Amino acid sequence: MVMKSLGNPFDPERKLSHSLDCSCADCTVMRFQKPQDDAAHTRALEKYLSESPILKPTQKNLNPSAQVPEETLNSSEAVLDRMVESAVVREMFGHSDVRRRQFLKMVGAGSFAAALSSVFPMAAAKAALKEGLGQLERTKLTVGFVPITCATPLIMAHPMGFYERYGLDVDLRRTAGWAVARDMSMSGQYDASHMLTPMPLAMTMGAGSTSRDFIMPAVENTNGQAIVLHNDHKDKRDPKDWKGFRFGVPFEYSMHNFLLRYYVAEHGLDPDVDISIRVIPPPEMVANLRAGNLDGFLSPDPFNQRAVWEGVGFIHLLTKEIWEGHPCCAFACPKDFAEENPNTYGALLRAIIDATQYSSDPANRAEISEAIAPRNYLNQPVAVIQQVLTGRYADGLGEVKDDPQRIDFDPFPWHSMAVWILTQMKRWGYIDGEVDYQGIAEQVYLATDARKVMKELGYEAPEKTYQNYTIMGKTFDYTQPEAYVDSFAIRRSRRS
Repeated sequence: MVMKSLGNPFDPERKLSHSLDCSCADCTVMRFQKPQDDAAHTRALEKYLSESPILKPTQKNLNPSAQVPEETLNSSEAVLDRMVESAVVREMFGHSDVRRRQFLKMVGAGSFAAALSSVFPMAAAKAALKEGLGQLERTKLTVGFVPITCATPLIMAHPMGFYERYGLDVDLRRTAGWAVARDMSMSGQYDASHMLTPMPLAMTMGAGSTSRDFIMPAVENTNGQAIVLHNDHKDKRDPKDWKGFRFGVPFEYSMHNFLLRYYVAEHGLDPDVDISIRVIPPPEMVANLRAGNLDGFLSPDPFNQRAVWEGVGFIHLLTKEIWEGHPCCAFACPKDFAEENPNTYGALLRAIIDATQYSSDPANRAEISEAIAPRNYLNQPVAVIQQVLTGRYADGLGEVKDDPQRIDFDPFPWHSMAVWILTQMKRWGYIDGEVDYQGIAEQVYLATDARKVMKELGYEAPEKTYQNYTIMGKTFDYTQPEAYVDSFAIRRSRRS
């Protein structure tokens, strides 16, 4: 569990974000006193907060110029007020906590707070937030993520203050793999989660798990994947030479699985007969490649680039070469969470869309790489992440390539993307029988919610929700999904 501070942003001695290796007094005590289960941890945290001499509750209003090191925020109103203060100050310093603290030490907290209040209507901003969002039903949320660059918006929203901007205190939980993310989400232990775009469709339909209605109001990234082969196979660049190869994908209900199947089938290989496809958690991909357990993988980054970094693999191709602009990961939650907590859901969606748009600007990518690299997030070298996010990367074949669209970030959940995913689920036997392609797409992918929030935040959003795609030279017509499935010579009617 990562402690997330709602500290006084005008105090130069207080950090506004905390990592697992944070050395501040609060984190040091909690790290050494952390019990084994989360319930006990919560009780210990509450006890520590109530007993700490520097965290005693105060009856003072949350005045930005108040010279207290930290306060206990004992109401949702107080939390929202502090969130606004923190968000405004973060924005002024470009989300750099180091620059904030250095400046405050130089000019003094009181002087800065007074100067800010003379030029920025803090009280009006607090009132506008509460009026615009409505009273948040909950401010503390648990959100899961798998440590990959596809989750960049959801992750960077934590250290860079985007959740705080909308009044949310998010406990961001690092998750080993997609089966765990699915199970934690299905059981309600996660309020919302980073998911692969096929997952909420499968979970709603009961494919691969029991059925529970999930919604996906935002895509996190497009592109952002690659096929990597072991260095021993540099002479086997033609997929027709891959018979007998063992490939890793992160989950069955993933774009990785469906794009790998599509790619090899277009080269005449039956993915269920001619190659072996194994589910491997993303953090274990490179180790399995090095050990010879895999000949290659279609994985999310940064593990494609990590294989090159470690000298064990090379990038055969980026998945954008299969389908330019394809979706990968998304933000999803149970439908009943959104229905029971509409204002909280709206605030969380705003934070995710805002962070996604921030991530889409290439000028922000180097800064974001540093924010998401630490151990409690991706736990990867900054240089590896920067190669992915900036698109200037070594391919493992002796070349340095420039492709700014290697990964991109666009929150709009096209219904036609969902229809294509459903056709591949049908093609490979993950679902069978009659499929209401557009009905399911529109039930799960909430394009209307995304469009509304995008426009509210001043971003452009498509007016339509369907479009056709060209994938490896073959046209996908969203109005003829069943004919599209039947058009493939290599397919499987049903999985055993």
